[in-house]
Amino acid sequence: MIERRPFDTLGGADHGWLKAKHHFSFAEYHDEERIHVGALRVWNDDVIAPNTGFPPHPHANMEIITYVREGAITHQDSLGNKGRTVAGDVQVMSAGTGIRHAEYNLEPVPTKIFQIWIFPDKNGGEPTWGTQPFPKGDRSGQFAVLASGLPEDEGALRIRARSRVLGVTLKKGETVSYPLGTDRLAYLVPAVGDVEVNGQRIEARDGAVIAEEAIVTLTALSDAEVVMVDVS
Repeated sequence: MIERRPFDTLGGADHGWLKAKHHFSFAEYHDEERIHVGALRVWNDDVIAPNTGFPPHPHANMEIITYVREGAITHQDSLGNKGRTVAGDVQVMSAGTGIRHAEYNLEPVPTKIFQIWIFPDKNGGEPTWGTQPFPKGDRSGQFAVLASGLPEDEGALRIRARSRVLGVTLKKGETVSYPLGTDRLAYLVPAVGDVEVNGQRIEARDGAVIAEEAIVTLTALSDAEVVMVDVS
């Protein structure tokens, strides 16, 4: 089953400095049919104006993954961590028992991110933060695991959930497959370009819920950059 969620049907908000689209219920946007997919709770498509950002605020008991599509995001938190994550790279914050953080766009151009929240397998634990580069060449024509709570995924940023965040870039006409399994769920968004997912057309920044599909096969209808979350 592939359920397409067209970009123009997503919830959203325009705060001036932040233009956000919500794939799931978030803040003032609520849709009973779009609460979560398995452990995946939030997928926000954010555009942050230059020299603005999210001021310090708290989180607890959530795995928060930021995929930077364009520009860069600068992170600060109550643990003393500071870092800048640039386009194509990923940062992960395990909120654990509680953490305060701020995310700023200190660049001269808008920054575009996917902000992804996943429920941890269990609450608590020390909060952590990390960032890591993922050269696009490593995911050209093949899925690369960007963040994972599965022990076999060495080299990925760690999260506290039996889930994976994956990325792939495809040239027009290229095809790639992923063994999801019928007992798992996935959510997929093309950051750039249009793709077919098991024969269903998914356009840039649309979402796709994937369920009861043993294999997920993507074919690029144009040059594409795709992010997918595999969850239980």
